[in-house]
Amino acid sequence: MSTVSNQDFDLKRLVAERQDERHDLCRKYLNPLFVKTLKAVGFDRHYVRGQGAWLWDRQGRRYLDFLSGYGMFNVGRNHPAIKQAVRDYLELDDPWKIQMGATALPGLLAEKLLEHVPHLDRAHFTNSGAECVETALKFARCATGRERVIYCDRAFHGLTYGALSLNGCQSFREGFVSFLPGPVSVPYGELDALYDAFQKGPVAALIVEPVQGKGVYPGTPSFLLGAQEMCRQFQAQFIVDEIQTGMGRTGKLFSFQHVPNLEPDMVLIAKSLSGGMVPVGAVLSRQSVHEKVFSRMDRCVVHSSTFGQGGLAMACGLATLHILFEEGLIDNAAVQGERLLAGLTTLAKEFELGHEARGQGLMLGFELGRPQSLSLRTAWSLLHAADGGLFPQAVIMPLLDRHRILTQVAGHHLDVIKLLPTLTIGQAEVDLFLQALSEVLEECHRFPGPAWTTAKRLMKYATRHNK
Repeated sequence: MSTVSNQDFDLKRLVAERQDERHDLCRKYLNPLFVKTLKAVGFDRHYVRGQGAWLWDRQGRRYLDFLSGYGMFNVGRNHPAIKQAVRDYLELDDPWKIQMGATALPGLLAEKLLEHVPHLDRAHFTNSGAECVETALKFARCATGRERVIYCDRAFHGLTYGALSLNGCQSFREGFVSFLPGPVSVPYGELDALYDAFQKGPVAALIVEPVQGKGVYPGTPSFLLGAQEMCRQFQAQFIVDEIQTGMGRTGKLFSFQHVPNLEPDMVLIAKSLSGGMVPVGAVLSRQSVHEKVFSRMDRCVVHSSTFGQGGLAMACGLATLHILFEEGLIDNAAVQGERLLAGLTTLAKEFELGHEARGQGLMLGFELGRPQSLSLRTAWSLLHAADGGLFPQAVIMPLLDRHRILTQVAGHHLDVIKLLPTLTIGQAEVDLFLQALSEVLEECHRFPGPAWTTAKRLMKYATRHNK
């Protein structure tokens, strides 16, 4: 048997030689409109390294990452313990996919996760958050024998067809014709509307985000507990989507744990479960649900996927949980989140364009509002008439250009800037961000000024390229 020399394939050399072609390669082979959008909003940077809460470009300039891959890198980018877990796993020569066989790592990760959610009994591993949602839909329908699923306005649960059928943002649904039959939406937080939806026919499940990602809207304890009570009353499954809120993001391992006596039937986890290193997700469920799906020996693999329970993903998941607790990152998320929210609330009161700060832990939103002074109000109205989601970029772009801080808007046609920093940040990073945002907001209150010039340029660009 022949062996392959290390010189036959050199990944480091390949990347080093072609690093500067990243946008050209994406434009030619992947998504040309994505590259065009990056250029329009000034995000076409050449990052070459990521570590912890920071990114570096090819000129050696450092950027504070307050987006963290939409919540993938809770423990920071390229955490040394995650990298060591990858090296250790590769050294194991693990025979992880035997198909009709069991290996240790999936059971170990399931055991560790379920220790922290003692009212649940089983874990089913997937490859992504969207696959978690698809799994939960199948499990709920199988467990109840019903079709209807209730979801909330503004919800985001993924972009595969079942998950897209539960998407409260029409921008993602446009052009994809029909969707899964059965799902119905209700306003988030409104128990009367939820009760009416339950009354209209048998319901398989209600799926909610404890903090909605689109716009960053935290659910109140009264709403979440009321929703759970209705699920019990109408014998429906109560599914909590913790794909972005989980793994310490909100100052608890899972956001639902902020509410005493909240015990969902299924909890969905993904994004940062592997520290952002390997695609992975998990559906934690009650034994009663699991037994309805895997009900006989001939149904023992009735729901699975080729790369489910992937050994490398399991290893990284175990390392991530270790980091979160051993390094105190969950408590740090609570402390720094409180400090950041307080600073954002002060800015919202100080500046005319500030409307509200909200969130939980280190999942925060800063909402801009329609100004009162005539010149600012006129400019605001013109920009919103041209494109309802344009104005936040006038804040986001100078944060990146002049302060080297990466953020993003919280959803289509929203005036909300979303903050998802790594859970490793400290007071210095919080203060740096608040000072930068204060300076950018001050510029926005000068009309005409640089922020409005940026917004006007974006408006012309969008108008020209969307025709």
